[in-house]
Amino acid sequence: MLEIKNLHAKIGDKEILRGINLTIGDGETHAIMGPNGSGKSTLSAVLVGNPLYEVTEGEAWFNGKNLLEMKPEDRAHEGLFLSFQYPVEIPGVSMTNFMRAAINEKRKYQGLEPMNASEFMKLMREKRKVVELDSKLANRSVNEGFSGGEKKRNEIFQMAMLEPKLSILDETDSGLDVDAMRIVAEGVNKLATPETSRIVITHYERLLDMIRPQQIHVLYKGRIVKEGGPELAKEIEERGYDWIKAEVEE
Repeated sequence: MLEIKNLHAKIGDKEILRGINLTIGDGETHAIMGPNGSGKSTLSAVLVGNPLYEVTEGEAWFNGKNLLEMKPEDRAHEGLFLSFQYPVEIPGVSMTNFMRAAINEKRKYQGLEPMNASEFMKLMREKRKVVELDSKLANRSVNEGFSGGEKKRNEIFQMAMLEPKLSILDETDSGLDVDAMRIVAEGVNKLATPETSRIVITHYERLLDMIRPQQIHVLYKGRIVKEGGPELAKEIEERGYDWIKAEVEE
């Protein structure tokens, strides 16, 4: 599904990614961990086409298509989704109108007719149940006045509505209490299929215990420096990152 080869990227004059190599197959869940400033969020931003970042070297292929040549909106229409670490508020735009516009733009890209109002409302009701999203929240402006947990839950609701092929969850657990984290993780798990994949960016083993990735990748100074199974997350939880830094810098 996703193949990244020797990816380098910078913001301004500062190089952040220094040669990322990563392959993710259909139906797989991968976790990316690493200390602050290692390049985790930069990687997600580069993949979705954030214009603040410049790719200086390398390749990224998504289902056989050159991801780096696509506009950000086309990447989304092809099935790439990013759940933001800090979801933004969009005052004056209801969630209903926002999601209907997003879905119909994707359908237009795919050469399909717009979804009519009754079909759309039925879909919204079905997907709200996945993340236990209150109907009152769905009728408010996007994220306006939402708590941190409600914003993150709303991100997973959007993911459920758009049915992406590859979802990138950028520190979705940040600021969540145990109950909110459980609801978010259960939503992610319910949406998993053999044809869809996930990248979970996190600092904490607790979320990974709920989502259960097959592979853990540790970023440090813009490179993947260590990889392993779920046991690697447990070791990081117990020992921190200093031992990995020491191994790399020996």
